[in-house]
Amino acid sequence: MVLIDTHALIWALYDAGKLSEAAKQAIRQSDCCVSIASLWEMSIKMSKGSLKLRESIMEVADRCMAMGVELLGLKPEHCQKLMALPDYHRDPFDRIIMAQSLVEGFPLVTKDENIWAGYPEVEKIW
Repeated sequence: MVLIDTHALIWALYDAGKLSEAAKQAIRQSDCCVSIASLWEMSIKMSKGSLKLRESIMEVADRCMAMGVELLGLKPEHCQKLMALPDYHRDPFDRIIMAQSLVEGFPLVTKDENIWAGYPEVEKIW
């Protein structure tokens, strides 16, 4: 199982050319999940106008599930792990997604350089 970061999900759905070959391969060849935090992040950005998608969040969730991408809910264990993460990265959505990756043992498909630089314990695919 691999966990897909928010930007990688958007690219996988709408602009796959932005994904690296390793990311494309991981998404094609692995069981995948996306955090409910990614849908939350997308919802906030859409409501502020900083993200424009052709579909509603419900349609995005439906597409994910139709493609076999599971939605990963938030658990108390994820929140506990979040508290232990060093505070290198200020984005709360990325921080909870990293915590989920660590707790669940899922590699994270991400291009986020802040995650690459500050969190060597997160197994990353790009």
